[in-house]
Amino acid sequence: MPPPAPPPPSSWRSIGKTIMDEMTYSINGENAHYGTPTNPCAPDRVPGGSSSGSAVAVGAKLVDFALGTDTGGSVRVPAAYCGIFGLRPSHGLVSTENVIPMSQMFDTVGWFAKELSTLSHVSNMLLPLPADNTIKRPTHFTIPKDCFEILGSLKDQTYQILNASVAKRFGNDAVDNRNLGEFVSSNVPTVGKFISDFSRSEAPSVPALSVISYAMRCLQRSEFKANHAEWVNTVKPNLGPGIRERVHEAIASEDGPMEDFHVLKTEFKLALSALIKDDGILAIPTVPGSPPKLCMEAVALENFRARAFSLLSIAGLSGFCQLSIPLGVHHGVPVSVSLVACHGADRFLLSVAQELYATLKEETRKTWSSPDSLSEPSIMIRMQSSGSIGSHSVRVLDCLSIWLVDIDVVQVYKCTRSICTEEKIYFAT
Repeated sequence: MPPPAPPPPSSWRSIGKTIMDEMTYSINGENAHYGTPTNPCAPDRVPGGSSSGSAVAVGAKLVDFALGTDTGGSVRVPAAYCGIFGLRPSHGLVSTENVIPMSQMFDTVGWFAKELSTLSHVSNMLLPLPADNTIKRPTHFTIPKDCFEILGSLKDQTYQILNASVAKRFGNDAVDNRNLGEFVSSNVPTVGKFISDFSRSEAPSVPALSVISYAMRCLQRSEFKANHAEWVNTVKPNLGPGIRERVHEAIASEDGPMEDFHVLKTEFKLALSALIKDDGILAIPTVPGSPPKLCMEAVALENFRARAFSLLSIAGLSGFCQLSIPLGVHHGVPVSVSLVACHGADRFLLSVAQELYATLKEETRKTWSSPDSLSEPSIMIRMQSSGSIGSHSVRVLDCLSIWLVDIDVVQVYKCTRSICTEEKIYFAT
C-alpha cells in the first residue's frame, strides 16, 4: 500500500524560520539584523554558518534534524561548532532546484542531526536509491599528519584518537599517515603554477592546500558575481559587517586565470579519487580548532579562516561527500573530526561512520581522561625589543599565533603538567 500523499501546499503553515548569514557568505553564523543564534555548546562563541539557525535548532534539541546548504562549509562548520552531525553530500547528488544559487559549481543541500541514526535515516530518504545495495568494507584510511598537526588543533588530540580508532576497528594496515600537502603537490601539476605565492606565508599552512583553497574561492567568487552583482549594485542592500566587505570584494574582484583554475579542479578530483578509491576514507579535522568568540574582529580571524578553508576546500573543490562527526566537549568547547569519501560514495561514508563511531567515542574518552589531557596547556611569553622588555602569561585554548611589530626576539615557554620547553622565534625588524 503506497504511503499517503502529503497535504497540498495551500494547507502548509510556517511555524518558524531559522536565521543564517546574509547571502550565505560567511562561516561564522552571525547576523547583524536578526541576531545570532545561540550556540548550545558554547554560548559565548559563534554557532558557525551560514546555516547557523538550522544547526542551533538541532543542537538545542528543538528539532530532530534540519536542512542547510553548503557551498564552502556552511553545513560542516556549524555542525562542528554546535557538536552535532553534519553531512555535505556529493555535489549534484541532491537537487538544488528552487535554491537561490551562491555558486552552482559548489552548492549542495545537506543536513544536520544530533544522533547518527537519525542522520542516516534522513540520508536514506534524501539520497538517490543506489543501483547496488552492496556496501563495501573500507580497506584503507588516509589520516594525513600535516592536516592535523599544521591545520588542526593539537590540544584536541584528534590525530591520536583517529589513528587508534581505525587501527582497533580495521587493523593497523588500514592506516596511512602520508602528508596530504606533499601528495597534492606531486599529483596535481597545476598547483605548481601558484604554490610559490603561498610558500612564503609566516602563518601555519600547507601551501598545496592553500592553493586548492585559493582556486576554489576564485571560482566561487566568479559565479557569485555573475549571480548577484547586478542585484547588489542596484538594490544596495544594507549588509552587516564582514558580509558587506566580502560581498563587495567578490563583486569588484578580477576573475584571474579561470582556465587554470578549472584544470586544477579536474586534476585535484582525479588525484583525490586515486588516493581514496571506492573503498577508502580520508579523515581530516572539520575545522582548525575551537569556535571563535562572538563579535571577533575579522582581522583576528584571518589565519583561522585561511586554515579552515584549506580543510573545507578538499571536499569542496573535488565535489566529494564529507561527514562532520562530533567527539564531545573538551575544555568547554565542542570537538569534531570529518570523514571524506569519493563522489557518489555517500552511503558507503555513512556505513563507515556507523561502524567506527562507537570506537571513536571510546578512544576519545580514554584519551581525554588521561593525566596529560586533563589540564589545559599554558604558555608564558616573554617579549624583548629594543624599546622595552615585558612579560605576559597567557592561557591558551588553541593553536598559538603571534603577530608582533618591531620585536626582535620572542621566547615561548610551552608548559604542561610535567614538561616545560623553550623556543626562540626571531623576527626581522
